[in-house]
Amino acid sequence: MSLRRAEAVLARFGFDRYMLMLVLTVVLATVLPARGVGATILSHVTYWVIALLFFLYGAKLSTATIVAGLANWRLQLSVLALTFLLFPILALALKPLSLIWLPTAIGVGFLYIGCLPSTVQSSVAFTAVSGGNVAGAVCAASISNLIGVVLSPLLFALLIPQGTGYGVEPSAIWKIVQQILLPFAAGQLCRPLLAGWLARYRKPTMIVDRGSILLIVYAAFSAGVVNGIWQVISAPSLGVLVVLCLVLLAMVMGAAVLVARLTGMDHADLMAVLYCGSTKSLATGLPMAGILFAGQDISLVILPLMVFHLLQLAVCAVISQRMAGRLDLRAAE
Repeated sequence: MSLRRAEAVLARFGFDRYMLMLVLTVVLATVLPARGVGATILSHVTYWVIALLFFLYGAKLSTATIVAGLANWRLQLSVLALTFLLFPILALALKPLSLIWLPTAIGVGFLYIGCLPSTVQSSVAFTAVSGGNVAGAVCAASISNLIGVVLSPLLFALLIPQGTGYGVEPSAIWKIVQQILLPFAAGQLCRPLLAGWLARYRKPTMIVDRGSILLIVYAAFSAGVVNGIWQVISAPSLGVLVVLCLVLLAMVMGAAVLVARLTGMDHADLMAVLYCGSTKSLATGLPMAGILFAGQDISLVILPLMVFHLLQLAVCAVISQRMAGRLDLRAAE
């Protein structure tokens, strides 16, 4: 079987090159983890790569698109309610189940998922493939991430129980603003100078986007391997985590469809609410975790987010392909 054919087969089940690279990055960190001076250099490089990533996000984001998307207030409020209200409640309800079979750090990570903002690029891409409201999705996902820079750590601080050893230092929020929000704002200010170049050359931006996430994953799991992560988490425990993440994803997706239908949204808005309201951002969640859980066993904390992210990509890819197929059939009639 050729490489292209193999990729086509995997794509039917929602697995693309990026997902495979995420898995291979974890494998690489397991076999060749960064240690000593290499780990120190890697942490400094990762910091500036993340800042560059959010600078580019700010430079790419069109203010006109945000203004247009804000007009659809039902869509925007629905996504925000799903992301920052329903998600944390469901994660909090499922967390006790995770603690029955899983270490405390993974239970904390499961709760952390519920507090994060929506993903941007993948939710917008899935919305476009499904014939959804792309402008509304761009607006909803972007606002979710901007609000999430401050709201996510505050939500986590509110929900995390005392005595777990995990908490949010007040200084952590300022560090998050420095690394994520300030570069984003600088990118918005530089947008008039960079927008044309970024529109013409999308590949460098994608390399920074995907590369930064892979770099963070490698750094986090390198530290975990050095601390013995695979001696703590077993294959059955990993299976339990996958099931819990699937349950959480299914409940939120069901709620998203229900909300969209009850509020009388059309197909385009429903697709935007489904993808933006049920997904969580790895690009924002990983650097934020590096600040919130500095000095702690971050590899176990981010493991639920990694698993949830891979599952959401696979499930959303399958759904979007089916939606695209239905649109093609309608167009052919």
